[in-house]
Amino acid sequence: MNERRDMLLDLLAKKALEGLDENEQRQLNDLDSGTADREVRSLEMAAAAINIAGVETDEPLPQHLYSKIAADAGKYVGASVEKDPLELETALWPPRPKHEIFASSPEPSKLSWFGWLGWAAAAAACIALVINIWMTRFAPQEQANTPAPSVETPRPLTPQEQLAAFESSTPHLIKASWAPGNMKDVKGVTGEVVWSDEKQAGFIRIRGLAVRGAPDYCYQLWIFDRVQDKATPIDGGIFDVNSDGEMIVPITTKIKPEGPTMFALTLERHGGVVVSKRDKIAAIAKVETQSS
Repeated sequence: MNERRDMLLDLLAKKALEGLDENEQRQLNDLDSGTADREVRSLEMAAAAINIAGVETDEPLPQHLYSKIAADAGKYVGASVEKDPLELETALWPPRPKHEIFASSPEPSKLSWFGWLGWAAAAAACIALVINIWMTRFAPQEQANTPAPSVETPRPLTPQEQLAAFESSTPHLIKASWAPGNMKDVKGVTGEVVWSDEKQAGFIRIRGLAVRGAPDYCYQLWIFDRVQDKATPIDGGIFDVNSDGEMIVPITTKIKPEGPTMFALTLERHGGVVVSKRDKIAAIAKVETQSS
């Protein structure tokens, strides 16, 4: 396995410096046929270049270039950048006889040029390796760590906004204005009932009700319908009045009205009743208009 690797490095080095003839190129292709991975190829190029730089030369490796190569080698090959330069070189690439690197020793005048070319190739290979690793490892991580755009939760509509939206989007509304009932302490009620037979939904808007609420009392809505027995009007829901002012309450029915003719509010024990005695009627609204 080491012999095959050594031959591959020699051919890569010769290709970088002198070029290969047909026979050598064929050998390189055979040796290199299984190394398609870019990171493996980058390591081989770096190794070949540093082997070239191992040729004897009087010119030392610049400190900044050594630091770059040592750091990259330690990161990706497992060597420590704190090792002595000689230990690092020995750990990564065991010494080899010079006759295995080149068939004949280069001329003295070419040694310096070969050495610097090797260092330059090593630096280029390390830079290419760092860029490749960064693109394949760090870029996806940054993308994964990018927070998803926040989705703003819509603000709940106020009762006033719900009523306005209902009136603007609903045709054929039934409306009835509130008037006082038989309760002596409720005299100045105002407001109206808005109802839609099509949507089977509506709202109460009323002002002037006396404060009544849990745990003793509640107000209960009754719907008198043209097909429903007047003795048992349809229950339209209950609500409390905890402060003075306008109340806007959605209507909730358990039975489907088929044509409301009148609405009534009674004061009942808290929780509501099935059938009201109607002795405490707070307000009455008779249907008079139907708008489109």
